[in-house]
Amino acid sequence: MTLQPRPGILDIKPYKPGAADAPGIANPVKLSSNENPMGCSPKARAVFEAASRKLNLYPDGGATRLREAIADANGIDADRIVCGTGSDELLQLLGRAYLAPGDKVVQSQYGFLVYRLVAMQSGAELVSAPERDLTTDVDAIIEAAGDDARIVFIANPNNPTGTYVSHDDIRRLREALPETTLLVVDEAYAEYVDEPDYETAFDLAREYDNIVVTRTFSKIHGLAGVRLGWAYADASIIDVLNRVRGPFNVNLPAIEAGIAAIKDADFQQRSAEHNRHGLAFMRQQLGGLGLEVTPSVCNFVLVHFPETPGKTAAEADAFLTKRGLIVRPVAAYGLPNALRITIGLDDENRKVADALAEFMA
Repeated sequence: MTLQPRPGILDIKPYKPGAADAPGIANPVKLSSNENPMGCSPKARAVFEAASRKLNLYPDGGATRLREAIADANGIDADRIVCGTGSDELLQLLGRAYLAPGDKVVQSQYGFLVYRLVAMQSGAELVSAPERDLTTDVDAIIEAAGDDARIVFIANPNNPTGTYVSHDDIRRLREALPETTLLVVDEAYAEYVDEPDYETAFDLAREYDNIVVTRTFSKIHGLAGVRLGWAYADASIIDVLNRVRGPFNVNLPAIEAGIAAIKDADFQQRSAEHNRHGLAFMRQQLGGLGLEVTPSVCNFVLVHFPETPGKTAAEADAFLTKRGLIVRPVAAYGLPNALRITIGLDDENRKVADALAEFMA
């Protein structure tokens, strides 16, 4: 006999990050991973470098100062925050803590791929509720969840579509789900949203003891490389997560950089403003080529290509890659005719628009 993992583990397809290399191109433009093209806060970079002189020391196991900085920036309670190695780790910790084999997990049709991984790692059943116009359909989620869903994952706004649902709809969803269902609202792109009917779900996490809100430092804060995220929830859920996480799951340089980043409101504002201009430019340019661009509130656009031979998404991806422009195919999400393109610097956005104009011509 050979050593075997638990049933179902070998059925998991490991998460595949956005590509970073273009064959034959020395310095490609990477627009495949929704990274902040402006880098990170200079203040975060400075303290990260200073922390390199203390690498012989263990970090604070509770990330106390970081939690206090997050709480101060968002007007929430530090004792109801837990930090992790990216929000991905926190999503997996929720699965480890609350899922058992055979449990039901619900997500929207084009939900973030990590939700599927979390379900499969626990031997749970994943149910995907159909979306409407590439937007989470709260009524479909409610129907799919029924009275026996263990966890419902909602990315708001959603990756890879870039769409969102209103705060009223998130409240309606929480009120419709049974008390035994944990609602996880993944707000990785929340800082980019500038819509009157969008709000964070922090108030619901204060009101209900069965909702978790997750955030990341990988997007607007530009700290994707240090892997840092956090979750806000009722004290009972935070207590559970602290029991299942590693004792030093957030490293010392990440803690220091995170504190500086969350305090640098100016960098966040400049990043959001740059993104607004970039979104408008890409929608105008690509829409003018006859391509359908899903309205996005994130730092990327989802671009749909025809099925006509010579004009498909796969062919467009290959065309861009040959020119050193790396974007993200999303066939793994069930969107084979689309590409997700991160908003880059102005000249990078122009290069993509010009290249696609040539491709479509």
